[in-house]
Amino acid sequence: MSLFGQNDQILKVLKNRLNASVVARGDEVKLTGDNEDVKQAALTFQNLLSTIRGGGELSITEIEHADLDNLVAQADEDPHLPKRAQPKTSGQRRYVRAIHRGSITFGIGPAGTGKTFLAVAMAVQALTERRVKRLVLTRPAVEAGERLGFLPGDLQAKIDPYLRPLYDALYDMLHADKMDQLMDQGAIEIAPLAFMRGRTLNDAFIILDEAQNTTQEQMKMFLTRMGFNSKVVVTGDVTQTDLPGNVQSGLTDAENILKGIDGIEFLYFSEQDVVRHALVASIIKAYEAT
Repeated sequence: MSLFGQNDQILKVLKNRLNASVVARGDEVKLTGDNEDVKQAALTFQNLLSTIRGGGELSITEIEHADLDNLVAQADEDPHLPKRAQPKTSGQRRYVRAIHRGSITFGIGPAGTGKTFLAVAMAVQALTERRVKRLVLTRPAVEAGERLGFLPGDLQAKIDPYLRPLYDALYDMLHADKMDQLMDQGAIEIAPLAFMRGRTLNDAFIILDEAQNTTQEQMKMFLTRMGFNSKVVVTGDVTQTDLPGNVQSGLTDAENILKGIDGIEFLYFSEQDVVRHALVASIIKAYEAT
């Protein structure tokens, strides 16, 4: 079988590189281990087999040095997302699957892992496919010790800097004219977390970004805004909180209280999921080691 290579050399390389246990008997392959490891291994074999069936050839050198995550990504693309928003790492793929199947998904991990970008991409796609009627994106408006009342300018000028990353993520997915049109129609709303109080959000895809900067009360308030046919994604990095030292993060509190509830999932990212400049992953790893 050409998939295994001459004298099973390709198979031997794959056995060393894959986290799942690989046993080959004849033309059959048995995979055992952790569910995610088995799925990644199966998708790797599937993609390699597709290459052969398409007339391509496999070399030991390519298999030894190939990014297996990229091999899996080609076989595991999400049909609901455009090419530029496809998840690129195993952690991102777990996150996307969790958002699809769950009602509330927490994405927790360092900067640059695609937590917000992927959530926004999935929200835009849900709106485009009319699975929801509106998108609501929000952030706590208190960071680095600055409070809105003490910042210069009118209200819009005060909140815009806090919300700019959410606008940036949307502009990555939508043309400016289309986004302005949807915002004018009320189909996309971007607002500080305080503006969520007292509301019920039905038929909506709701994203809370920078959730590590919420208090316990704010997190409870936000999660209870969820209405019928709505989906919630909460993103944050528990190592980057800007809350006063004596205030517990609502994100950490939610981890402790909500784990194990059906329909709520917690997904964790590491430096291996960073998709920014290669140095970002090294910087995160260095700081975590101190």
